[in-house]
Amino acid sequence: MLYEQKFLFSLLLTLIIEVPIIIFFIKYLYKYREIKFSKIVFIGFVASALTLPYFWFVLPAYILNRSAYIFSGELVIVLIEAIIYYQLLKLKLSEAFVISLVANIVSIFFGLIF
Repeated sequence: MLYEQKFLFSLLLTLIIEVPIIIFFIKYLYKYREIKFSKIVFIGFVASALTLPYFWFVLPAYILNRSAYIFSGELVIVLIEAIIYYQLLKLKLSEAFVISLVANIVSIFFGLIF
């Protein structure tokens, strides 16, 4: 499978995993009833679509050590996505961070399996 095909599979898997987690946290755990379901889905797609290409195509050119690449890349992604959720969904920063962290940990776990 080509690298680009692996990326597209990874993006699809990321969206399938992370968007429901984001919805669950916002709607059911933190009980933000005023935020529309469609907005949560859209922002979840936007956050992953902005961060995953950075992880796959930009960061590897600058960090050659695989462990450092994965750790620093995931850390930056968690922070950027938290800021996106905080700004665009008007969540508390701590809630946005927890959502981003949990969604990405679960996504990494399933990514390692597949």
